[in-house]
Amino acid sequence: MKKLSIGITLLSLTVSVFSLAQQVSNNQPEVKTASGIVRGIVNEDVASYKGIPYAAPPVGEFRWRPPQPVKPWKDVRDASQYCADCPQRQWTGSTAKTSEDCLFLNLWTPATASKKSKLPVMVWIHGGAFVAGSGSDPGSAGTSFAKQNVVLVTFNYRLGRLGHFAFPALSKENPEEYKGSYAYMDQIAALKWVKENIAAFGGDPNNVTIFGFSAGGVSVHSLLTIPAAKGLFHKAIGESSGGRDGVLTGRSINKENADPLYTVSAETIGMNFAHKHKIEGSDASALTKLRSLSVEEIVDGGQETDGQDGPRIYSGPILDGKLVVETAESIYKEGKQPKIPLMIGNCSAEIDGAFVSNAKSKEELFASFGEFEAEAKTAFDPNGDKQFDEVITKFNTDWVWGEPARFTARAFVAKGAPAYMYQFGFVPPAWRERARYGAGHGSEVSFVFNTLNARWGNPGKATPEEKELARTMNTYWANFAKTGNPNGKDVPEWPLYETQKEQILDIDLDGKVVAKPDLRKARLNVIEKVFKNKRELIQSRGI
Repeated sequence: MKKLSIGITLLSLTVSVFSLAQQVSNNQPEVKTASGIVRGIVNEDVASYKGIPYAAPPVGEFRWRPPQPVKPWKDVRDASQYCADCPQRQWTGSTAKTSEDCLFLNLWTPATASKKSKLPVMVWIHGGAFVAGSGSDPGSAGTSFAKQNVVLVTFNYRLGRLGHFAFPALSKENPEEYKGSYAYMDQIAALKWVKENIAAFGGDPNNVTIFGFSAGGVSVHSLLTIPAAKGLFHKAIGESSGGRDGVLTGRSINKENADPLYTVSAETIGMNFAHKHKIEGSDASALTKLRSLSVEEIVDGGQETDGQDGPRIYSGPILDGKLVVETAESIYKEGKQPKIPLMIGNCSAEIDGAFVSNAKSKEELFASFGEFEAEAKTAFDPNGDKQFDEVITKFNTDWVWGEPARFTARAFVAKGAPAYMYQFGFVPPAWRERARYGAGHGSEVSFVFNTLNARWGNPGKATPEEKELARTMNTYWANFAKTGNPNGKDVPEWPLYETQKEQILDIDLDGKVVAKPDLRKARLNVIEKVFKNKRELIQSRGI
């Protein structure tokens, strides 16, 4: 009996140890990628993997080169922590770690997902005017999406002059390579990583939705029109993304005055930057000196001109003719975009003050509409009693985001693709005194991700109504990723956008979600007329 008892005890201990090992394994799942094994963590039934390299460090000779393949690793790579953000201007109080070695991605997937799951995949492209931001922002964590059986991917891409740069010697170097917008090359490399590896995390490489906000939304338009991105995704969402030329939509790499909105070429801007750092000439030796500059000198405090009113030293996105061959607007006008489902919209009061127009009064602003002055007055100030601040806020919003979104939706409808439009107008009660005219730029992001605890501006503890709005929006986005249609159980009906009815999903000041005809129609119509007749109002601005 004593021997039997000892045997049972040993068996019990063995089972306990085995169970513990299994538990540790479940809490630290390992997945084999094309470059090596990564070990993640499990929390709230969601497995997350952070800091996975999708390209080699773009340093040394690979500064201003297309992303290079990842060097495989032998040991299991810890993927429990975010890695460094890409170099960028550091704001007061920022504690973010940055490094040129920054081409990493992060993903969230249900803890129970397997290679057989074939879950829809969403790839988030962060905003920040192409000069700031990262894929590790807590506001874009993918836990809520994973709980809706969607695999969520975020990633870093090169920013500022490291992401968009041209120089004569650089154009001549490695002539077979793409030049100019290295940020877009990074985005395409991340999407290629998804295509190759996402099945191992339970995702379906044939059901990928790209979505982005602000500069990330501009990137969505660009990826829709860049030939090298074809086939890497199957649905698209643009949040405050524009769609027309003029805001971060690309300048010629080497032609002066090629576009009235971008009169200086990217190569000239690169030479301006070199000159600021006392690097003369435009040959290979000058390029070597540029590559030897420190990261801090390249970032240069985020300066885009050499002193106030000085020559421009940052180009923004570049039309090089090989990678980026056309702007989204020109592609949409010709109907050459892919025929895929689209969701697009913006906030109700994106930017106030002088942004598109430098007008100092309503009269000055309306006069700039030229022959459409009277129509603009009727559309934006029908009773003549609105404050200039409100008028300029609505004008900025409609010009840069509202009308271009409608233009884009119409182009997709004309192509025979389903399109859904929205306007987000909810403002937390604590913000309403300062956000007098509606929701500002980026207000919807934490609701889309259902990350209200990470909201910008600290509006206070989320109310039950705010939590319900976040659940609703996160569900819309997840449904769209699954089927190309945001509708489903427990969310209000969101109608297809049609050019006759022009219904959109409107989220009003109090967070009520209602489908209705677009009440901005008169304002958007007069802006559309200006776009068709003249473009003097618009300026190149960063978002």
